Amino acid sequence: MRPQEISTILDRPASRELLARDLLRMAYVAKDGSPRNIPIGFTWNGSQIVVCTAKNAPKLPSLRRDPRVALTIDTEVHPPKILFIRGRAELDTVDGIPEEYLRMNGTYEMTAGQRAEWESGVRSLYDGMVRIVITPTWVKLIDFETTLPSAVEELLRRRTERQRAGRQGA
Repeated sequence: MRPQEISTILDRPASRELLARDLLRMAYVAKDGSPRNIPIGFTWNGSQIVVCTAKNAPKLPSLRRDPRVALTIDTEVHPPKILFIRGRAELDTVDGIPEEYLRMNGTYEMTAGQRAEWESGVRSLYDGMVRIVITPTWVKLIDFETTLPSAVEELLRRRTERQRAGRQGA
């Protein structure tokens, strides 16, 4: 997919809404070769997804071996909005807590006191973290208004062809 196509899709209002959420699901190939799919907090910096994790997280050796990831961000309402992203994970070990991690969880409902307590707990737990930076190489938005899953698009095309053939035979 060309970078301009990716940018066009990610700039759609539905994509921007999904990229403002707190959680995505990240799929990768685990150390034993089996698939893994985990929910994890993220931020969108305008061109990349940033995920932060503990330096001893089991996913890190797997991502170092095979950096390909598939991400899903979606809603829980009908009709759903779904954003699929594929890319490569770049790992960056940092001292302290990355600002991206502190900005995550932005829509969780916490009082100012709860947020301060959470941040204090985070700072006392981690001496550093790994930033997982994912640059999209392929994206697809499904909003069930302007875009559909490819299999559904194919079924609609076939139905239209059958209907045309039926009218021509009548």
